[in-house]
Amino acid sequence: MFARNEGASLIFAATIVGLITGYTAVAFIWLIEESEHIAFEVIYPYLYTVTHLGHWTIILIPALGSLISGPLIYFFAQEAKGHGVPEVMMAIALQGGKMRPIVAVIKALASSVCIGSGGSAGREGPIVQIGSVMGSLLGQLFKMTTEKIQTLVACGAGAGIAAVFNAPIAGSMFAVEIIAGEYSAFSFGSVLVASVTASIVARHYLGASPAFSVPKYSMKSPQELIFFAVLGVLAAFMAYLFVVVLYASEDIFDNWKLHPAFKPAVGGLMLGAIGFLAPYTLGTGLPWIERALEGGLWWKLMIAAAFIKIIGTSLTLGSGNSGGIFSPSLFMGAMLGGAFGMWVNTNWPAISAPYQAYALVGMAAVFAGAARAPVTAILMVFEMSDDYRMILPLMFATAASVLVSEYLSKDSIYTLKLTRRGIYLERGHEIDVMQGVTVGEVMSRNMDVVDPSMPLTELDEMFKRTFHHGFPVVDKQGRFVGIVTLHDLMKAREKGIFERHTVAEIMNRNPIVTYPEEPVWRALRIMGERDVGRLPVVDRNDPTRLLGMLRRGDIIKAYQRGIQKRLDAHTSVDRVRLAHLTGMEIMEFTIHPGAPLAGKAIRDARLPEGALLVTLRRGGNVAIIHGDVILQPGDKVTVLAKKSSADKVRQLFMPKPEEEVVHRRAPFE
Repeated sequence: MFARNEGASLIFAATIVGLITGYTAVAFIWLIEESEHIAFEVIYPYLYTVTHLGHWTIILIPALGSLISGPLIYFFAQEAKGHGVPEVMMAIALQGGKMRPIVAVIKALASSVCIGSGGSAGREGPIVQIGSVMGSLLGQLFKMTTEKIQTLVACGAGAGIAAVFNAPIAGSMFAVEIIAGEYSAFSFGSVLVASVTASIVARHYLGASPAFSVPKYSMKSPQELIFFAVLGVLAAFMAYLFVVVLYASEDIFDNWKLHPAFKPAVGGLMLGAIGFLAPYTLGTGLPWIERALEGGLWWKLMIAAAFIKIIGTSLTLGSGNSGGIFSPSLFMGAMLGGAFGMWVNTNWPAISAPYQAYALVGMAAVFAGAARAPVTAILMVFEMSDDYRMILPLMFATAASVLVSEYLSKDSIYTLKLTRRGIYLERGHEIDVMQGVTVGEVMSRNMDVVDPSMPLTELDEMFKRTFHHGFPVVDKQGRFVGIVTLHDLMKAREKGIFERHTVAEIMNRNPIVTYPEEPVWRALRIMGERDVGRLPVVDRNDPTRLLGMLRRGDIIKAYQRGIQKRLDAHTSVDRVRLAHLTGMEIMEFTIHPGAPLAGKAIRDARLPEGALLVTLRRGGNVAIIHGDVILQPGDKVTVLAKKSSADKVRQLFMPKPEEEVVHRRAPFE
């Protein structure tokens, strides 16, 4: 009975998420249309008249929009930067599905302004992130378990796709195949309910017709499947090029010394220049997709449009603006497929379908190659075109595209963003305990520093007094200028330059550094590869600003924090997965008065080899673990132990049988 009630409550919550996301999607599309109206029907005519630039005025429009969206993103919710889907994946895998409410507001405003002013991006990525935030907030509001919150996040993502593209089945598969990363009947049912609900709301306000009005096409011959397979291979290379150019653009803008709030405006200005020569670069490109599907575009124009769209979208999102990659992927696929179909029609007219059919299949193939989501791609194009007869070519082309894409790169356009941050996901789940802990969480902030002008004799005394093996060097202006180690001092002694010399003469002016947002495991790998015991932590935007030091001792703290995060954020099912991941057993105890360790300090606990005390809760609060803490009756502790040590651990934390009996009888005596 309880299980049925649990299932009913989740279905009810999924329905609410679907309703909210459906109405939010309608409002978001309205915001885009209003932004487009203001940008091109109010501001553009005004500037056209005032500036006397003529049609060149179009160059300014995306930049002006980015002057609004850029500061919104940077100052209020940097999670809204880019296409948004990786942030949702990360929230599910690392944060228990918890997302900030402000992200939905900023994502909606920034994306609508960006797309409405001509930004080359799609509207589906933003609504996926917005819908996911809605699901997360509802789950947190009703204090649901982590597993349910994660399911509701996936519900919001699927509902967003369903509402924007009028494709509830594809929306559901998108949530399962990309966002959640795994399938279960329980979660899929909830996602499906949310997607259908959102689609019903969107159809009421936006109409029930498919996203594209496509003539009915079908294959002429079984031999034609060879052509569609070739198209799939070409689509894989185009998807790969899109991913490479997008992230290369992001790197260029990230490394550029300009305030991040204004980088999107520069990208918008460059996009406007391209848009003046190639208008199809601006916006989502959906009207041009329709033209390709209906026929009437020249093959050379379609080839040029596919590659120029890659540049336009990369400038938009790489510079830090907000929007999706779904629509641009469909655009590239339609243009590539249409041009390829014309070539096939010219050479094999008797056995080939109209070239528009290849444009339709190309849409699915490019997206499948970029996102590694073949089922979503097939269902999406099928639902948007309302034509089942092309399902076999769709399957052939998407299969070929995904296979070749996997060979070209192991990461999709979504997971690559996480991989570049040092976060690796396997079927949507974090695969390393340490990936959920950042350097900034465990670094030492109170640190001893030395001045470059300090004599080496004083440095020697400082090493003896502190027992440290290295110090960051900070000048009188507070700028981080290098690091000096005990090894550097010993080399100075050997060279005979100890007396009357300063730190500036022996310090390393180009030390290896790390950043507060990086995962600890990456810093640990650098420390191992370079054989260093400490890393300065600096601001990525200002490497002269020292934020802290990461030492080997902090790694143990990071491991404890990583385990604690997993234990706090996940259900019992996930704890079993964590135990399997670490090859150890997770044990939880409430310390009773009769336990051998009750009243003892942690340093005197003498835990067996292979056992680690990772969390200590006292009165509902998490206590900091150190040797002087006295374990008290009522404390709740979590121990990570090798299976061979599990019995010894139980003997330490559980009362002896006879003492337990006395303790239980005492109230009745």
